[in-house]
Amino acid sequence: MPPTNIRLAIRGLTRHKVRTILTMLGMIIGVAAVMTMVALGNGAQQSVEQEVRAAGTSVIHVNAGNYTRGGEESSIATGLGSATTLTPADADAIGAGVAGIKAYAAGVRLRGWIASGARRFYGQVLGTDVSFAPMFGWRFDEGRFFSASDVAARRPVVVLGRTARDQIFGVGASVTGRATTIHGRSFTVVGVTDTADSDQIEMAFVPYTALQDALGMSYLHTITIEAAQAGEASRVAAEAATLLRSRHAAHINAAVEKLRQGGVTGNQMPVTGAGGLPDDFTVKTQSSEALTKGLYTSVAAFILANLPKLDEVNLAEMNATLQRASTTMTTLLAGIAAISLMVGGVGIMNMMLVTVKERTREIGVRRAVGARRRDVLLQFLVEALTLSAVGGAIGIALGFATSFGLTWLLDWPTRMSASAVGLAFGVSAAIGIVFGFYPARGAARLDPIDALRSE
Repeated sequence: MPPTNIRLAIRGLTRHKVRTILTMLGMIIGVAAVMTMVALGNGAQQSVEQEVRAAGTSVIHVNAGNYTRGGEESSIATGLGSATTLTPADADAIGAGVAGIKAYAAGVRLRGWIASGARRFYGQVLGTDVSFAPMFGWRFDEGRFFSASDVAARRPVVVLGRTARDQIFGVGASVTGRATTIHGRSFTVVGVTDTADSDQIEMAFVPYTALQDALGMSYLHTITIEAAQAGEASRVAAEAATLLRSRHAAHINAAVEKLRQGGVTGNQMPVTGAGGLPDDFTVKTQSSEALTKGLYTSVAAFILANLPKLDEVNLAEMNATLQRASTTMTTLLAGIAAISLMVGGVGIMNMMLVTVKERTREIGVRRAVGARRRDVLLQFLVEALTLSAVGGAIGIALGFATSFGLTWLLDWPTRMSASAVGLAFGVSAAIGIVFGFYPARGAARLDPIDALRSE
């Protein structure tokens, strides 16, 4: 596109500024409406995905120790009781050795007082890693989650659940940068989470390395794993258990032998079940924990045997729901986009027809001095393209502003994507070419003599 054509197009459009602005208005409103609806649609989909993650359907918990009461009649190995064998190296081995894991986080637990000045709150403190918050789709009332550097440096920082914050500092208090005391040590508050989990909003979260230092320990209490797909949670849990069983084999064998040498027999002696030797850990999906809580071992075993099928059903239902929502939103957006951009395109065609009519004599002069038909065609196409492209760019900016405004004023989730911006600009430019071609072709086909006679 020659620079001369662009300069002539800008000069032609600025001759009638009000008319140009009014013509652009249709394109601006159309593109802005499409951008806003895309941002709302993406935000709604992201919100649904966060809710699904918050439900924990793809979360797996590995806990140190095993208090399962099994027996030969249920073909379940009895647990070995408490254990201090779960380590950060086990967490890294699971992350590297089990396929289908999206994220994992080492964990240390403490139940105790969380205090600030004269106020204190008795609750659970979870030492964890940076990947924990994204697993549950957390949003923050203020501040942030602690960083990888905080974990590596064993930094005493804490993120509070909303209810814990209200109990310790007062309802709605701004707490970032303030100090709390946990297990006799001072921790600086870096954020407050507004998680949807009713237990997590009453907890405090610190780097697991910092809590290890406070408790004087090097092992872990738990490892939290997120499967890449909810339907794979049971398979990931089974493979993680197999891996840990092989890593802890020496300790398990030594513990069983020690019990035998100590004279433990009968029902008190851990027995081998269908899974092999008794374990010094447990691995359960969050769904299985919820379904088997408080049940007898034999009943829980029956439920867990059918859990993989339940995972597959849940995954199919979630995928179908998200697909239906996505299809409905896409259809709605396509309809709005088509109508809005059609109106903008008709406006551009109308203005270009008027422009050709007004500049008929100019076209005759240009043809008389040697301009070819394609030169005239290109000139008016460039004007239509400039008109629609500028309108599209302003519409994109207005769409961003509207989306941010909706998020700020109404707390509606919105999310812009680079592909949506590129598509909006490309479509607006294409509208200019498509709807500007007919007037431009009419201008190019004018007879030079008749055009010069025009008044």
